[in-house]
Amino acid sequence: MPLIIDPGLYRTNKSDVFWVGPKRTLPTAFKLFTGSAWMVLSHSFVEYVVWGWDNLPRTLLMYYTNFISSPEGYFQTVACNEPELAKTVVNSDLHYISWDNPPKQHPHVLNINDTTKMIASNAAFARKFKHNDPVLDVIDKKLLHRENEQLFTPGGWCSGNPRCSKVGNIHRITPSPGSKRLRLLVTRLNLDG
Repeated sequence: MPLIIDPGLYRTNKSDVFWVGPKRTLPTAFKLFTGSAWMVLSHSFVEYVVWGWDNLPRTLLMYYTNFISSPEGYFQTVACNEPELAKTVVNSDLHYISWDNPPKQHPHVLNINDTTKMIASNAAFARKFKHNDPVLDVIDKKLLHRENEQLFTPGGWCSGNPRCSKVGNIHRITPSPGSKRLRLLVTRLNLDG
């Protein structure tokens, strides 16, 4: 595996990363894992990473120092190499992401033609969108049930006529259809895991 140097860490001007030799051999003390840079970490996992009673988190931190995208491997590798934590890993990042064929550095920019697949995926999140793309209006209407040019999804505190023209009880929480879909998705992932 090559070592990667990012001059942006020590220079004032931005420049591209570059690879240097000699290449590193793959480790034998732990297995490498990858995944999304977006994740939910439990309190017990964060404690383990900070305190690292068996030194694995620090060892991996040093190993991942020269990776091009260490957040896409560090936490996954820590969790999956610790038997008690590995049982808590859910192999889903809850995102709908479409990649071009052949894949490029960044995901395909979603548009109105991707709507059916995106909704059918039941993912809680999606990326990547262009600013003000019409597909965002479809998401607002079909999934978030926003009306016209609303800047937010109505909550249980909405009051007045027309709807949400007044702030009602701010402590009232009413699950939206979106929250119900998210609960079903997370329940399914926990059962599958």
